[in-house]
Amino acid sequence: MTDDFDARLALIQSQMTAPGAPFELEWVEQGGQKLAAYARACKTLPELIQSGRVHGDKPFIVYQGDNWSFTRFFAQVDALSARLREDFHLQPGDRVAIAMRNRPEWAVAFAAVALLGAVPAPLNSFGVRDELLAGLRDIEPKLLFVDAERLQRLSGDLETLGFPVVVVGSAVAPELSYEELCSRQAAPAILPELGPEDPALILFTSGATSQPKGVLSGQRALCQALCNIDYIGACAAMSSPAALQTVMQRGLLPTVLTAVPLFHVSGLHAQLLASLRNGRRLVFMHRWDPQTALSLMREHQVTQFNGAPSMVLQLLAEPGFDDKAVVGNLSGLGFGGAGLPQRAIDAVLGRVKPSLSGVGYGLTESNGVGSAVAGDGFVQRPTSSGLISPIMQLRLMELDGSEAARGQPGEVWLRGVSLMQGYWRQPEATRTALHDGWFRSGDIGVLDAAGYLSIVDRIKDVINRMGEKIAAAEIESCLLQHPEVSEAAVFAQPDLQTGEAVAAVVVLREHSLVDAEALRRHVAGRLAAYKVPLIIHLRFEALPRNPTGKLLKQQIKQQYLG
Repeated sequence: MTDDFDARLALIQSQMTAPGAPFELEWVEQGGQKLAAYARACKTLPELIQSGRVHGDKPFIVYQGDNWSFTRFFAQVDALSARLREDFHLQPGDRVAIAMRNRPEWAVAFAAVALLGAVPAPLNSFGVRDELLAGLRDIEPKLLFVDAERLQRLSGDLETLGFPVVVVGSAVAPELSYEELCSRQAAPAILPELGPEDPALILFTSGATSQPKGVLSGQRALCQALCNIDYIGACAAMSSPAALQTVMQRGLLPTVLTAVPLFHVSGLHAQLLASLRNGRRLVFMHRWDPQTALSLMREHQVTQFNGAPSMVLQLLAEPGFDDKAVVGNLSGLGFGGAGLPQRAIDAVLGRVKPSLSGVGYGLTESNGVGSAVAGDGFVQRPTSSGLISPIMQLRLMELDGSEAARGQPGEVWLRGVSLMQGYWRQPEATRTALHDGWFRSGDIGVLDAAGYLSIVDRIKDVINRMGEKIAAAEIESCLLQHPEVSEAAVFAQPDLQTGEAVAAVVVLREHSLVDAEALRRHVAGRLAAYKVPLIIHLRFEALPRNPTGKLLKQQIKQQYLG
């Protein structure tokens, strides 16, 4: 069954990328190398944004009871673009920072800046004052867009930075008001002439284990990444005819619940820009809360939810998820990284039917392109991270620089047209990450015989116990299969006898009476004895995570290791 599906999917993919097909491939010169690219992809970010105008009065964004059509959205984009060009002389290549929660004005500011060929630089809106200031000093933008909350965090510092600030939705009379800048109607801007490697975007890495770095991407890289999202969706649809037919028969407006932040690839590329191009509706959440998420899913007949694995886990555990008005409208759930623990995979496969659910692996540095699988492919291999994209090459490498043997774990190296140009103003970090066009991800992966990639762990999270390499993610997944465990973080603890010992921090469900010894027996019954945690710390308080849902391992380790 699996072999038959693999052969059918391979045929579909070859047909989709053949000459004259919607995802026809061509070879392009970039960075001194010839790389595969989608021939029919948009050439520039302004062109991609412009393509959304065809959707007219279709609904686009819903936020706190306010409904925006594509027409309303582009009216504000055009008004703001005109003022940015006339009043601030914004030019191609100029950088503009955005520091706001997910809201329609965030999207307007991004599109208005990009249509002029300038470079949007979204900041982590959850950052405290020092983090925001560090990002602004790094970018040195020509202009900053903030909401009232970010304005308050930066109060007293903005005058020293030396650039104008546009404030959205503030009751305080600011020097520059977003509402006033958008008050006059204007004609659409004439699209600038841009080259494929002209700067398009600066996004910051998630900073789960280190200080966030600005990732600079060119026009072609970003547009190829967006086309790759369309390719993944087309593959899922063509290889999953029964699921697609059921979804189509429901007759629902494609609607995505957007809970992940727009300042990361998962929110910006896969949700905002993909929906802008393809005419889908987005329901923005003010802040993540699983109960509120279910309420919005019922109210707006949400058909798709893409989020961090931790968000998906919370959603699945929430009473009411199985209501017909929630799961009955879903065409699928999407998640990234190393995917979900087995119990959650079973829940997705058993409760979301039929499904175009999927999983993908990508990074900010690759603009989200790496591997992916969805629909029937996810049903066949739900624990993998999918097949490598046609526009991306993959190597699995040993730490000594040699290539790992087939079927053996190695560091994921990526090379492709969607890769970043480098880290903003960090040449040494760029040289460390990029080798002859290959990006060293820091992730450990394994390829199976059919070419499916599985992400095993981060290099920094591998535990070396007496020479045995242990993947923290494997033990975390095992712990999460216990019904009394809601979260788990595993890391190395220095040990005189073994060099490093396995330590775990486990968050128990409310009122649970399970103890550490019971959890050790649980792991011992499923994994090799040397992988059983020597120390298990129990708690009921949620573990710290960054805005994309990744565990802040360094913070957790510091708390428990001192």
